[in-house]
Amino acid sequence: MCRDSAMAESFFSALKNERAYRTAYAAKKQARRDVIAYIEGFYNSRRWHSGLDYQRPNDVHDSYQQPALAA
Repeated sequence: MCRDSAMAESFFSALKNERAYRTAYAAKKQARRDVIAYIEGFYNSRRWHSGLDYQRPNDVHDSYQQPALAA
């Protein structure tokens, strides 16, 4: 199906445009650390995602947790 890789393509596009193309890395190890920090520290937690109705992943996760905590 033509949409199978749409999410991956969207992620890698954001990674390249928001991080990789804006940074000059002296070594592969430095690039690896920076990309991991971007993914774990920003992309997965604070970046607004169109697939989540332009909400932050942490906010969506917390909204799912609230009913479970109340029960």
